[in-house]
Amino acid sequence: MLAGHLGAAYRSRRQTLLLIDPAELPADLRDGHVVVGNFDGVHRGHAAVLKQAAEPAHAAGRPVVALTFEPHPRTFFQPDRPLFRLTDRDEKARMLARAGVDATVVLTFDAGLAAIEAEDFVADVLARRLAAHTAVVGWDFHFGRNRRGSPAFLAEAGPRHGMWVEITPPYGGATPVSSSAIRDRLAEGDVAGANRLLGRRWIVSGDVIHGDKRGRELGFPTANVALAPETRLAHGIYAVRALVDDEIVDGVANFGRRPQFMEDGAPLFEPYLLDFAGDLYGRRLRFEIVAFLRPEAKFDRVDALIAQMARDVEAARAALKLPEDSLAPSALV
Repeated sequence: MLAGHLGAAYRSRRQTLLLIDPAELPADLRDGHVVVGNFDGVHRGHAAVLKQAAEPAHAAGRPVVALTFEPHPRTFFQPDRPLFRLTDRDEKARMLARAGVDATVVLTFDAGLAAIEAEDFVADVLARRLAAHTAVVGWDFHFGRNRRGSPAFLAEAGPRHGMWVEITPPYGGATPVSSSAIRDRLAEGDVAGANRLLGRRWIVSGDVIHGDKRGRELGFPTANVALAPETRLAHGIYAVRALVDDEIVDGVANFGRRPQFMEDGAPLFEPYLLDFAGDLYGRRLRFEIVAFLRPEAKFDRVDALIAQMARDVEAARAALKLPEDSLAPSALV
């Protein structure tokens, strides 16, 4: 049996409950449809799985619970290979809420969870602790010790433990939408391609920290935000939006090592918020990455850099005025 406790819970803007390592679910979340996965990015493929669970569950008056894991299992098994996460735990819960999930359950992925037999995962986690009426997984989801639990195994084991099981097919045809494909596009600077696979604009978050105030000296006071060190976003200039005090503020941001002033510093995300004045130090902000404008560059003179920064501001304003095409409204709120 897996030990656990009912962790801290909070309500997001979309009113989704986040539970950490619950021993069992509250009564009003039991007998629901439980969707299992890592859900990094909560992209279009994940949305298809969630929709298959949410529509019949809500029609029958049952809750929808997403079961996910932290840290990402790959981080546990391959700690020497940092994983570029598309969503941290809290962002993932927000996006799951937008997709129709009533509660997100996070299990700590540790040695105990890695060693659990597939049969015990079905019996103890899904059937006993989560009291699932229906378990829903994607076509390629595996679980249990040595990944022995396959979708076919779950389809056979679920009914023995009183659960219906649904397996969702690949989304996206011959080239299924995947978190890996989105990571690759972001690393190439293909923000438009990544956002199409996500079905929304990619969001990053971080704490605003004190920097060297160089942007202010250049006439463009930027915030300094340290993203997760494994972030593989291409270095360059981006049109962005930020959520500040429940208001969306347009901006332009540099992500990189600032080659004009240093050669090998740690990458830093430096947004300049347009038409905004206020103190952001110490706050945790979320940013929506809208468009890639140009690669990071070094200039012969500082005044040439300043002139380019002014052009970047105008390019960002133009990009932020473009139609949102087929993407959903901003996911920042």
